[in-house]
Amino acid sequence: MDGKPIVPFATTLHVRDHCLCLHVQRAARTLARRFDEALRPVGLTNGQFSLMMALNRPVPASFGPVAELLAIDRTTLTAALKPLRRRGLVDIVVDPADRRGRLLTLTPDGLALLASAVPVWQRTHEIIEAAMPDAAPGMLRDALRSLG
Repeated sequence: MDGKPIVPFATTLHVRDHCLCLHVQRAARTLARRFDEALRPVGLTNGQFSLMMALNRPVPASFGPVAELLAIDRTTLTAALKPLRRRGLVDIVVDPADRRGRLLTLTPDGLALLASAVPVWQRTHEIIEAAMPDAAPGMLRDALRSLG
């Protein structure tokens, strides 16, 4: 050989079969595609649906709590908000309690679109959970929550 370190192919197979991160990423991409397809008729992606649900609060939210709930940074949140703002679904206003802060709210159009998307999400979620073994959805949620 040429002196470069070698990772045996057996290690590659072990990582492929045992890496929790890989399996969660693959499952997340699969679920994301399913929800993207289901939500397409209402004009949302699964990420937009999740963001709008995070904004569906009794009082407007600041960036920090929304970013934390979605496990994204503020820059990513700002980028994700742009298409929703362009469509008139989300509004960003100055926080009257702290003029440096901004508050995020769903507009009336945003609330109406979210209301039309929820039944789509519910049906899709029921189909996915029904395809899983008994108790698996709850156990999966519990296991994933324990990581974060």
